[in-house]
Amino acid sequence: MVVLATKCYVEGDARDRALDGMNSLVANDVGELDVDWQVGVRDDDFVQVDVTSEDAPVARNVLAESWGEVVAHDGGLEAGEEYVGTLESWDDVGITLDAGVDVFVPAEELGLGVGSPEQVVERFGLVQHLPMRFVYGGDAGDPDAEPSRLADAERDRLYDWQRGDGRVNVNSATRGETRATVNRAGHAQDIVTVERLGLLEQSIVCAEGTDPPGLLAAIGSYLPAEMRCVV
Repeated sequence: MVVLATKCYVEGDARDRALDGMNSLVANDVGELDVDWQVGVRDDDFVQVDVTSEDAPVARNVLAESWGEVVAHDGGLEAGEEYVGTLESWDDVGITLDAGVDVFVPAEELGLGVGSPEQVVERFGLVQHLPMRFVYGGDAGDPDAEPSRLADAERDRLYDWQRGDGRVNVNSATRGETRATVNRAGHAQDIVTVERLGLLEQSIVCAEGTDPPGLLAAIGSYLPAEMRCVV
């Protein structure tokens, strides 16, 4: 079994659609290997994939590489190592990531420029449950532990978002649902693509000349989701 660093936190028909989509994504990743798999959801909403058959170890590694792996319940996090956690919450002193255990990243370790964590969240269009890479500092109870920080690759990704023509990030929707919403709102020509950030977290990449806040306003009534712009 491998626990992926992406969550399924919707209910009812939306949950069924999300898990059907996740099954297709797993098939894209490992379908050519000699494996059988079953997709499920843990009590903490992380997606888990039970993999069996001859190529199971290879398949687990492929999925962990593609999605990130939650390892906190398999022996804990190691100081200085890079992991993926989902954005759980933020306040005026830092952000909290869920990596199977809560990992606090203080404001001074975000490395995303000036401003409070709330301002950083708004500026970079961060939505709850977004998978983010971090370097674990150590147990908060250890006086010699370093603070956890965002990984360099994560900082680079977020700065790259700002260098483009703008984005609208959403959660609580699959990539297909997000694409369909943009089309239904009549704005297909105003976007380049919908980039998958997690199972239910997507980034709508705006075309040149598209105003991200305007696009958000246009699609907001069609999509019951948290949305933020990157401008």
